[in-house]
Amino acid sequence: MSFIIFINALLAIITILRQPRDIAATWAWLLVLILLPVGGFILYMFTGRGLSRKKIFQSQSQIDDGLSALVDIQRKENRKNDLLPKKMLSSEASEMVNLFLNINNAPVLKNNHVKIYTDGQAKFDALFADIKQAQKSIHIEYYTIYNDRLGNELQQLLIQKAKEGVSVNVVYDAWGSQGATQKWWRALEDVGGHARTFFSSKHTITDFRLNFRDHRKIVVIDGKIGYIGGFNVGDQYLGRSKKFGHWRDTHMRITGNAVLALQVRFMMDWNASVESAIKLTYSEELFPVDQSQNRGSAAMQIVSSGPDKLDEQIKLGYLKMISTAKKRLWIQTPYLVPDDSIIDALTTAAMSGVDVRIMTPNMPDHPFIYRATEYYSQLLHAAGVKIYRYEDGFLHAKTAVMDGHISTVGSANMDIRSFKLNFEANTFIYDPKVAAQLEAIYQADMEKASLLTDEIIAQQSTWLKFKQKFSRLLSPIL
Repeated sequence: MSFIIFINALLAIITILRQPRDIAATWAWLLVLILLPVGGFILYMFTGRGLSRKKIFQSQSQIDDGLSALVDIQRKENRKNDLLPKKMLSSEASEMVNLFLNINNAPVLKNNHVKIYTDGQAKFDALFADIKQAQKSIHIEYYTIYNDRLGNELQQLLIQKAKEGVSVNVVYDAWGSQGATQKWWRALEDVGGHARTFFSSKHTITDFRLNFRDHRKIVVIDGKIGYIGGFNVGDQYLGRSKKFGHWRDTHMRITGNAVLALQVRFMMDWNASVESAIKLTYSEELFPVDQSQNRGSAAMQIVSSGPDKLDEQIKLGYLKMISTAKKRLWIQTPYLVPDDSIIDALTTAAMSGVDVRIMTPNMPDHPFIYRATEYYSQLLHAAGVKIYRYEDGFLHAKTAVMDGHISTVGSANMDIRSFKLNFEANTFIYDPKVAAQLEAIYQADMEKASLLTDEIIAQQSTWLKFKQKFSRLLSPIL
């Protein structure tokens, strides 16, 4: 028996050290592989292995083409005013703009109108209405599309639009959308539409990894209307799930110049995922020039991140917001599993007198992540961060609003998985009106949330505290 344990430990060390990773993740995986010899190795094969840089960067040329296309179109149409002069931004916003220009090549685009949705029914009513009005193209990218009532309603709507001659393209994550199989999508394919799994799932026959998922939620219609946020497609997001009940999320409908950046993001992901015959070209039809009829006042950057990048761009955006905040920073996230840099930044902000609030659901989704969220909530509570636990169903929103003028909404949770392992997309908005709406939504949610207190923590059982601390040990790999 001791020999078997020794061999398992040796193999664990060799396996883990074959791929570069941060020290915390290395020790976490060593712990799992040594304590769970068989189960741990199976878990590692599913979630622990890295994605080949060669495979990741096969799409890099598409990324370069996409960014060049956006710049070229703006130059060709002499639309320099679409790029917001930095003198029109606050000093804090200008610093964030420079950050994303340097690490993400994300142009800041003005003249956008934003509609915020916190209810799934309202969001999908609006989305389906826009799809019905589509004239040229419908581009959809979701982590989860369930084969249920809502999913089938979307499917039938897309089939109808494809029959009308509209170009319909759907990219989805194979793991998150297991019910929406290629067979299920065949009816759309038969009428000229296309649906493909995200490129990191191309090798799923031999590669069942849970990491490197396409967690983005993007829709672009006719190159004029865009959606981005936290809602996936399924009945549970309309509150039809007995387990979760009311589903509280945040999503945005955008019209204006930022839709061009959403279009580029979709096209990069689509072209990296499909065969040559159906790749999209960067044509003027997909990037319409005149969007003046729907323009608003909001300026924003569309920022994406993923394991194809050396920097964790969205995390760096959060770090910049935290370190820049002077008065208040209000965050909503379903999972709070931050790394040391985020913990230190939040602690520093709270101890400097900034009103830092974090709201998480008071309902388990994934047991280990839920207990780890409790652990980090208590850790940050001790540092002066106000922790609110949402009680009216499941809170899935991924938002932050800073000092009443900078905010972000998107797909990225405040956890290591979103910042490092998944492909995510957020919009960072520089507009007091949007920030005011998000603050009002936050305050309304506080009426349905409870504040974490020392008394609540003191009443926890020893067994619960053990589960929290054990889950925390696994946080680098959750």
